[in-house]
Amino acid sequence: METTNEFLTRLGVEVSRTGSRRWPDRVKARIVAETLVPGATVNDVARKYNLRPNHLSGWRRLAKDGELVLPAPEADTDFAPLVMFDVESSPSAEDTGSASRAIEIVAGSVSVRLDGATPAARIGDIVRALGGGA
Repeated sequence: METTNEFLTRLGVEVSRTGSRRWPDRVKARIVAETLVPGATVNDVARKYNLRPNHLSGWRRLAKDGELVLPAPEADTDFAPLVMFDVESSPSAEDTGSASRAIEIVAGSVSVRLDGATPAARIGDIVRALGGGA
């Protein structure tokens, strides 16, 4: 059976001879994301990774403050995929009001609000940077 240190090393955690561990941000983010699954508790997830619950809570605080970027949820969501296109003609009088509306992009715990006049290419760049598209 695999030891805890072998398990952690396989995840990418650096375990020193003294037993101290260095957790890469991607591993921290993955562990924090596990605490956000319905029914999961910080105590259960901390136990799984041989962590103190308060240590894991600190990582959750980092994610909440935007200092730790969580992976996109694997579960199906109710959101439609992003479809972008550029309009060749100038907007009509009816369409000019829509340019003032805000665009909101949500990826995990990160929310980005943009002006409605933001070009589609820029929106696409932001979505790709957040991991939401190819």
